[in-house]
Amino acid sequence: MTTHDSTVLLFRNTMRITDGHLQGFRDAIAGAVAFAEQHGPQLMVETFLDEERMLAHSFQLYQDSEAVRLHWKLADPYIQEVMKHCRVERFEVFGEPDADVAAGVRSALGEQCELTFSPRIAGFVRFGTGLRP
Repeated sequence: MTTHDSTVLLFRNTMRITDGHLQGFRDAIAGAVAFAEQHGPQLMVETFLDEERMLAHSFQLYQDSEAVRLHWKLADPYIQEVMKHCRVERFEVFGEPDADVAAGVRSALGEQCELTFSPRIAGFVRFGTGLRP
């Protein structure tokens, strides 16, 4: 994948954790990621916590827009559980989703946060053993 017409999508979701909800957020994220690992279409999911600022950063890599649609269909209960403990502060889409997925992201987020789309110009993906801690 070294051309600019790749269908790969990378989502970065920055979430502000609600005061008093840190443990609930941790539990909900752990459940959502475990579900995605077993059943989700994502190629990669990683979530990082900045506890001092009460921010979490989630990265999700998808093969294409169809994989995003499948994720939404399967994971809605888990997404809702996570959202009980935070609000989206910023959402970044890297790559070019189809019109349906772009509209779905815009609709889901409304005006609650900053949303950006950045088209891909070059890159590659290399997954192998040894990347997991």
